[in-house]
Amino acid sequence: MKTALITGITGQDGAYLAKLLLKKGYRVVGLLAHRSTNALWRLSYLNIDTEVEYSDGDLTDLSSLIRIIEKIVPDEVYNLAAQSFVGASWQQPILTSQVTGMGVLHMLEAIRLTNPQIKFYQASSSEMFGLVQQPVQSEETPFYPRSPYGVAKLFGHWMTKNYRESYNMFTCSGILFNHESPLRGLEFVTRKVTNAVARIVVGKQNELRLGNIDAKRDWGYAGDYVEAMWLMLQQPHPDDYVIATGKTASVRDMCKIAFSYAGLNYEDYLVIDPELYRPAEVDILLGNPAKARKKLGWEAKTSFEELIQLMVEADLARMKEK
Repeated sequence: MKTALITGITGQDGAYLAKLLLKKGYRVVGLLAHRSTNALWRLSYLNIDTEVEYSDGDLTDLSSLIRIIEKIVPDEVYNLAAQSFVGASWQQPILTSQVTGMGVLHMLEAIRLTNPQIKFYQASSSEMFGLVQQPVQSEETPFYPRSPYGVAKLFGHWMTKNYRESYNMFTCSGILFNHESPLRGLEFVTRKVTNAVARIVVGKQNELRLGNIDAKRDWGYAGDYVEAMWLMLQQPHPDDYVIATGKTASVRDMCKIAFSYAGLNYEDYLVIDPELYRPAEVDILLGNPAKARKKLGWEAKTSFEELIQLMVEADLARMKEK
């Protein structure tokens, strides 16, 4: 039985990855930083909260990471923990840098000092591309982050590559483009939209306030994307991969799909709020997943329309339970 340590296990990706690894017969241990109250709700939603082991620790505390690795002796470490809301990174740039950036270095150093044979996955982000330098972004596209979050992710990405090249460690980065699910937090635009649709349907809300609805992203389903993370650590050699659908859609497109699925016209409820615009906007992101398709045999299975409909259905079900 392999043992996997997952940081950020209480997040969207951590929960789906834990479920995948449990199905594959892994012993799964989650790092818990105890920063939130109902931290395990996503794992409970997937009915796996009692199948996962938990260990207290924090990415900002190197000593706790060393202690955990020595205790559980993982074969694989998946570093998914981060201050992951891009918008908040302008209000909390130092925290974002410490957790999303330096936290990666702490984990890499903990692995190097305890057991350099451990395989390591780093959750990099398409936000590193920022002000895109090429129409379609691949592993070779230059980076130009446009937020403190993107800058912090880029630090972690390059550190992952540096430890691979400096210490011959098996370290991989997955440059994941936007990926969503019913487990997304309400602060993210996809869930903000689908939750608003559900609340409007049951009469608990009468408008949806958004900022730049013409921003375009390459959106996929988180449940598909965690399989790519696992596949990276099963390869004979470590490498970095863009994980994306290869298609793009705007926030406006998302609103149309979500509202029409509930039999509504989004234009009757949408309010553009200038306060919700970002200080520096990323207008469009579009990934090229050719390398992942060729080397990992991975490709996205869930379409954007199916994803949004899945999220609307889940939020409608939540409203009926209340």
